[in-house]
Amino acid sequence: MSEGYRFTIGKGDNTVELLSKMSNRHGLIAGATGTGKTISLKVLAEHFSDIGVPVFLADVKGDLASLAEPGSMNDKLKERINTIGLEDFQFGSFPIRLWDVYGKLGHPVRTDITEMGPILLSRLLDLNETQTGILHIAFRVADENGWLLVDLKDLRSMLQYLGDNRKEYSLQYGNIAPQSIGAIQRSLLTLESQGGDVFFGEPSLDIQDLLMTDPNGKGMVNVLASQDLFNSPRIYSTFLLWMLSELFEQLPEVGDPEKPRMVFFFDEAHLLFNDTPKALMEKIELVVRLIRSKGVGVFFVTQNPADIPDNVLGQLGNRIQHALRAYTPKEQKAIKAAAETFRQNPSFKVEEAITQLKTGEALVSFLDEEGKPSIVERALIAPPRSVIGTLDPAKRQGIIDNSPMNFKYKDAVDEESAYEIIQAKYEKIVAQQHQEEEAKIRELEEKEAEKLRKAREKEIEKEKKERERARKNNPLYKVGRTAVNTLTGDVGRKIARGLLGNVGNFFK
Repeated sequence: MSEGYRFTIGKGDNTVELLSKMSNRHGLIAGATGTGKTISLKVLAEHFSDIGVPVFLADVKGDLASLAEPGSMNDKLKERINTIGLEDFQFGSFPIRLWDVYGKLGHPVRTDITEMGPILLSRLLDLNETQTGILHIAFRVADENGWLLVDLKDLRSMLQYLGDNRKEYSLQYGNIAPQSIGAIQRSLLTLESQGGDVFFGEPSLDIQDLLMTDPNGKGMVNVLASQDLFNSPRIYSTFLLWMLSELFEQLPEVGDPEKPRMVFFFDEAHLLFNDTPKALMEKIELVVRLIRSKGVGVFFVTQNPADIPDNVLGQLGNRIQHALRAYTPKEQKAIKAAAETFRQNPSFKVEEAITQLKTGEALVSFLDEEGKPSIVERALIAPPRSVIGTLDPAKRQGIIDNSPMNFKYKDAVDEESAYEIIQAKYEKIVAQQHQEEEAKIRELEEKEAEKLRKAREKEIEKEKKERERARKNNPLYKVGRTAVNTLTGDVGRKIARGLLGNVGNFFK
């Protein structure tokens, strides 16, 4: 099926081939539920793994981890293989690495708040423009202080700190309303109730761990278990966008290599663009436009091409269009729009063919050697070489347990970050306040003691005067005093008289 870097994905009137060197020009797999999108995705993933290209894909329905087991022949598969003319078709298994945000069906996937950044986080929390602005301020203040925001408790502490010091920071960054901080805190509580808190922590996912090959040179197929994650669409889409952004930011420029460095499949892609703020949409468009120069191909998987904004859709050069249904005027209009995006084939009417395609059949147009879209072909898609269905739970657990990623990511760690630093600051403030309160209490006690001492001295002095007054008012004291005065007076007069008499005699 694969010859060098050319891959036969199916056959109609002509064989349809995907050129690996054009795979970083991105692609689209579209079609109604049950028309074969998952099979097309699986076949492409197998091809890329075969030529040594790592793959990342989200397993929404739980049937992609079965890439780890070889398929088996049956009459329908044999008929399809013969119809397409796949002479070298052989069943086989592919190296997979299992991931799960919740850590149940694969290795835990974590990142920290700082790495996600305020733009993606504001989407995750469904914040309005004002609240997003305050989140930007919180990130700025944390960065200026060198405080790492790892998990939700770090962000909560950061918001509390910002609120407690809002007067200071409002002068520098603009108004910080307590109501907006409260709204963000409530959004964090909602995210936590949806299980989003497990996504934030350490050790953070190293993007390089997604870019590996096995000992035989096959590209590792990274399968993200998304059955539970998909129940929280905002978390699901923001998580995948974060991974795509990390690839964009971390990988070096490589131009247009002979084969991609990695291929990223974004299943249920319409969730990425629902209620997306303008700033985030601009980021998505930028990443999709420029990430191809990093050697990364992105395939969006969705039900209808109309789910993808025109600015993004225009950058998807490789297209596989499975059947669409036309039950309403709106759906008919969407089919017409989808048909017009193809380079027309004179052998059939594309608009009619879209509604007539059988399961496993698709309209296919890939980029040619010169980068131009090929004429669309109505083709029967090749079957996957791995088993169609789900992976045995025991097999899954064995793959998880024997992976080196199990030892690296299994256990979460909680090192010092913003929460611990801010709590230490608050504890220091509380301790200082406690010391100041104790000093005030001692000062009051000393003042009260001095006041009591002076009051006691006054009481003693008062008691002394009262005793003296009482003594003087005592009748016995008065009689005694009179007697003393009388006695003292008579004696005194006699003494004086005697003295004067002697003096007179002296001068005679």
